[in-house]
Amino acid sequence: MGYTGGSRVDPTYHQLGDHTEAYQLDFDPARISYAQLLARFWEAHRPQRPAYKRQYRAALWYADAAQERLARESAEQVARTLGKPVLTDLEPLTRFYPAEPYHQKYALRRHADLLEELEDYDDEALRESTVAARLNGYVSGQGSAELLAREWEGYGLPESARGKLETLLRGFGRLSV
Repeated sequence: MGYTGGSRVDPTYHQLGDHTEAYQLDFDPARISYAQLLARFWEAHRPQRPAYKRQYRAALWYADAAQERLARESAEQVARTLGKPVLTDLEPLTRFYPAEPYHQKYALRRHADLLEELEDYDDEALRESTVAARLNGYVSGQGSAELLAREWEGYGLPESARGKLETLLRGFGRLSV
């Protein structure tokens, strides 16, 4: 979570200037292509939603000419499929500023019992942690019992944490009783 797309140096939530709240996604193109990420983006996105404020506008930032071409092609395809123009802004990525710590892993922070499992993490480690990102997704209602089972061993967390996550998944209807 952070801010990009504007001109202010070191924006904050309360002094955002002309930036937009955004997520920065680092990915390994050997595991997933940019085109695959774009497909997932459009599936989870409402491209006809008008921006009511620059801070919350719908935007997609690309890192280079190849990403720009793919982003524009995918937006055109979405527009053709929907029969309506895409209102999502497509722009070159400039500097990304991480948001303040209290904005990072926001859903996970509401689950102190799970956050406690990461007590050795400082703010930067929590922000950059794949495990914290996965936990944040689970407590937000994303993920599945099957995914948790496949990935759990790599998390390096105690089984008690797994029990807490499974309880949440049951509540979201993503784990059978």
